[in-house]
Order: sequence, then structure tokens, then C-alpha cells
Amino acid sequence: MFSIGDRIVYPMHGAGVIKDIEKIEILGDKKEYFVMKMPIGDMKVMVPVDSIEEVGVRQVVDEDAMPRVIKILRGSKTAMPQNWNRRYRANMDRIRSGDIFEIAAVVRNLMILDKEKGLSTGERKMLNSAKQMLVSEMVLVCSMEVEETESLIAESVEIFDEEDSVDEEEVTEEFTNGEKENSTTI
Repeated sequence: MFSIGDRIVYPMHGAGVIKDIEKIEILGDKKEYFVMKMPIGDMKVMVPVDSIEEVGVRQVVDEDAMPRVIKILRGSKTAMPQNWNRRYRANMDRIRSGDIFEIAAVVRNLMILDKEKGLSTGERKMLNSAKQMLVSEMVLVCSMEVEETESLIAESVEIFDEEDSVDEEEVTEEFTNGEKENSTTI
């Protein structure tokens, strides 16, 4: 269970710090909520305490995970469906997982695709949301400023080339190392 001061990730919203636990009554039903302060945009998110497992709330990753995140961002774009609708659904599934490595792969793929041929409005919104989720966790893990983190992400994707690209099987094997079954390749 989490407590005040813990740094957590709420899938589809990003990472934040639990600042308080509030009891709120809605339609006669009293529930406890974690009050999260997000590092981006002075936003406050309330997460029902009794459903944190259902929604996939987790602690932020350790700083040891950051080199792998950067390696993924520097990798080459992975194969994605040509149909934007299918690509959108596949990317949304990866984002919903709340996994920082999956989100980094979505950010990388969409940033590269944007440079190659542009993004649809829906994919542009998805890229912005995924970037915000990635930035929020990196800010908390690395104690960096938001702008500095955004620049690091942009620079990492910019400098990719085939020689520095990620070995898909190596990353997937490392990722599935008993921690997550049925994962997609990064």
C-alpha cells in the first residue's frame, strides 16, 4: 500500500507524489482517495485507494532504469501497422500498460513517424500525452526540470541511427525476465 510522500505512476495520467489522503462522499458512499501532485502543470489527480491495483498504479522506476529508457528513445522505429487506426489502437494499448519502457517506445515511434510523414491529429494528441507521461516519471526519478527532460527526450530521438539502435530481442528478453509475460516488443 502507498502512503503520503510516495512517488507513483497512474497509467494514462503520469507520475506524481502522494500529497494527501482524503475521504470524499459521493452519492452517500464515502471513499478514500490518494491526492497526487503532478510535476507538470500543477495538476492534482485523485486516485481511489480501494482500486489502485485495478487501475495499475505502481511506484516510479528506479534511476537504474533510465539508461534503458534513453536506449529505447535512441533506437530505430519499430514496425507498426500502416493503417493509422490500427497503429493508434496498438500504441494506446502500450500506453495503457503504464510501463515506462512501452511508453518510451511509443514516444520514439511517433516522433520518428512525425518527422517522416507527419501525424494525424489523433496521433499528435497521443504523442503529447505519452510524452507528458514519460516526462512526469523521468522528472521524479532523475530530479530534473520539465524543460530539461523534454530536451533530453527530443535529443535522444534526434541522434538515433542504425548503429545505435536497440536490439529488439535483447530488450524484450531483458524486459520479460520473469517480470511481465505476454509483452510486446519494444
